[in-house]
Amino acid sequence: MKILIKGATIITMESPEAIIPNGVIAVAGPRIVYVGKESALPGDFQPEKIIDGTNMAALPGFVNCHTHAAMTLFRGFADDLPLMLWLEEKIWPLEAGLKKEDIYWGTLLGCVEMIRSGTTTFADMYFHMGQAARAVEKAGLRASLSRGMIGTAPGVGAGELPPLEYSVEFAKKWHGAVGGRITVMLGPHAPYTCPPDFLRRVIEIAREFGLGIHIHLAETAGEVDDMKRRYGKTPIQLMDELGLFALPVLAAHCVHLEERDIEILAAKKVGIAHNPQSNLKLASGIAPVARLLAAGAVVGLGTDGAASNNNLDMIEEMRTAALVQKAATGDPQALPAFTALQMATVNGARALGLGGEIGLLKPGYRADIILVNLHKPHLYPRHDPLAHLVYAAQGADVETVLVDGRVLMENRKLLTVDEEEVLNRAEECAQRLVKCPK
Repeated sequence: MKILIKGATIITMESPEAIIPNGVIAVAGPRIVYVGKESALPGDFQPEKIIDGTNMAALPGFVNCHTHAAMTLFRGFADDLPLMLWLEEKIWPLEAGLKKEDIYWGTLLGCVEMIRSGTTTFADMYFHMGQAARAVEKAGLRASLSRGMIGTAPGVGAGELPPLEYSVEFAKKWHGAVGGRITVMLGPHAPYTCPPDFLRRVIEIAREFGLGIHIHLAETAGEVDDMKRRYGKTPIQLMDELGLFALPVLAAHCVHLEERDIEILAAKKVGIAHNPQSNLKLASGIAPVARLLAAGAVVGLGTDGAASNNNLDMIEEMRTAALVQKAATGDPQALPAFTALQMATVNGARALGLGGEIGLLKPGYRADIILVNLHKPHLYPRHDPLAHLVYAAQGADVETVLVDGRVLMENRKLLTVDEEEVLNRAEECAQRLVKCPK
């Protein structure tokens, strides 16, 4: 379909100044073909659908660089606990009871929440990822999917493939599927659950099949201390020594970093998924984002799972990221509004290996576009749309969402899924899991 979005304030994300008031965006099929003033729109472009962007900001859809989407089922179940206690005594016992249908409905619930708050792409690490892929296909989003792997306990249930074999078969089926909307990475959980020999095998397979790697790194001070005791190196330095960073890597968290770690991450162009709200809630710490950015590192934003956040709202995540860096550094300019927006869009795209495809409103890019309603009391007066989007906007201000030129939500109405069915089925799954004997 050919779509014309007209009358919007277009935030292209190419620079802070690249804002087009009362502009138009022309979409043909899955890609953007024109961005600019209507007076310069090619005369041969005849839209089949016109979307009124009056009083709207048009910008690239948000890229959630790290989540565990099906953990929406555990939202509010085990709050106010430190990471390892939260994992070992609350989350992992419930996860042992997960069934395939739980992953489908939990992921679909996450997709509904993300569409409603303007996320068009997310990176996910969990189990039964074929079910997650089905949910992504149904919802119409773009996703990078990884089967989480625990190298210290590779046992599987009856009839299940070992995690690495499963990941390979999953990649063969889904990498590049549904018009390229789904890509696959390998997902070793973390250095403290995946020893070096296991990681070397992961690296071999990733190289053989041309896949990236999604991994948690340096999330807590305890993790860093443990790695130093075991190997005499920080998690970042250990991964570098193993050769992990010779491949495309998406590293979640990266909270506790030495200067040498920052140098490595920047030099190797590792994609970093900064998850400020989860890190704050679990008291994991504050990542040195300002220093990472100053070093030239690629830093995107993620929400982590809804069990440790407790939502998937990237507008909230942008605001938290900006405010926390200002407070942590004592510098109100440490992470300005446009930088926060970059982290949520174009930087996130680069972190996922999708730079050049998404993250900008530019001809040739995928038509992943959101419209944010600026006609709200908390968004007046209109001094600075960039500042408003980061410091004042809400997820519920997102009115319309397109992915690959397909409208997923228009005027707050979801068009790809039955929201009531998703809410009811996810609730049923969650209640059954909680009642299962531990």
